[in-house]
Amino acid sequence: MSDLPRPGEKQLSLPPDFDAGVHFIGRIRTPWGDRSECPKNANGSDAVCSVEVDPRYEEALTGVEAASHLILLYWMHAARRDLAIQVPRHHERPRGTFSVRSPARPNPIALSVVWLVERDGRILKVVGLDCLDGTALLDIKPYLPSVDSRPDATMAPGA
Repeated sequence: MSDLPRPGEKQLSLPPDFDAGVHFIGRIRTPWGDRSECPKNANGSDAVCSVEVDPRYEEALTGVEAASHLILLYWMHAARRDLAIQVPRHHERPRGTFSVRSPARPNPIALSVVWLVERDGRILKVVGLDCLDGTALLDIKPYLPSVDSRPDATMAPGA
């Protein structure tokens, strides 16, 4: 990965200190060891991946099987953090970081809605990820269709 911006991209200055800390609750195991191998987005693969929850949090998985789908939040550790304007490969023009789903952002937090295939103790088998093997897991939430689905959501053509 190059630290040089693409033509049209603009870097920003990050604050010198962090505002908060997080506890990684596990690691995600995928078949992808390099960013170039990862799917463009989470719907781009049907690979069954493993979510390995740290043993101290295993009890927090109680009842997770009730959900067919989960929301996973994870830390894209290999992503740039200093871009305000990006030129994604699949867009014709520069875009603001907060208008794209790119992992390059001040806090490289990613979100995927995954299908829960099975749970084996503290290991969750899921489909619907797009991250590197060993990616840190931040949180797991049940996907609630009555709350999370927005069928009327839109995105302008070409955006």
